Amino acid sequence: MPKVSSITRVLEIVEAVSYAQRPLSPLELSKDLDIPKPTIHRLIQTLVEEGFIGVDIGGGIIPGKRVRNLSIELWQQKQFFQERQLILQGLVDDIKESCGIAVPHQMSMLLTNRVQTDRPIQIYLPAGSQSPMWCTATGKLYLSLLPTQTRAKMLRQLPLDRFTENTFTDVDALTAELDTIAKSGVGIDNEEFISETLSVAVPILDKDSRYLASLFVNAPTIRVSLEALQTHVPRLRVAAQDIQTLCYEFEMK
Repeated sequence: MPKVSSITRVLEIVEAVSYAQRPLSPLELSKDLDIPKPTIHRLIQTLVEEGFIGVDIGGGIIPGKRVRNLSIELWQQKQFFQERQLILQGLVDDIKESCGIAVPHQMSMLLTNRVQTDRPIQIYLPAGSQSPMWCTATGKLYLSLLPTQTRAKMLRQLPLDRFTENTFTDVDALTAELDTIAKSGVGIDNEEFISETLSVAVPILDKDSRYLASLFVNAPTIRVSLEALQTHVPRLRVAAQDIQTLCYEFEMK
């Protein structure tokens, strides 16, 4: 059996932790990757010290800051960014409202792409801005798709500050809202982050149906109702599928 290099093992650990749907234990990594326990503990310690992986409050291994930052940089590669912008532009041309893409980043949602409508009264949210998870359509959608225990841990860490009269600030009420969103697959912001602003979001998934990002449309209440905005969900799902296909093509290059 050929000897596996330490570099290969390190990359396998980072890859396994990044793909996992929940925090993995050192024992699980040892078994899954066929790495001896003493070696896995030594490599995990090194990766934690270097910021590539982290340890959650339950002792599970999770992606670290450097891996999360790398994923954002890869997502923002120029060619890939521009092709997503073209898909977004076609979406905005069809539904006549501003659309964008947001990804989880630390405890917030990071806006990576944005195309504005040319209609009067616009909501200023430039690419690169961050917004709270618990009161945005994109963030609530992401939270709704997390495993139950992971979601509960994250909700305990979020500040749940109030931004408007409609902001969910109670964990139990927010959990019930997230359960509803999980069933529908559509994130909703009913004036919860910015007053007189509505938003709906659908997930962008990878080829294995894992969450990648949230695709959203938002609009002012003076122009559209929440019910009317939700009629665009089928068109949003088409665009999300187009971006998913783009991600797969990018992965194959």
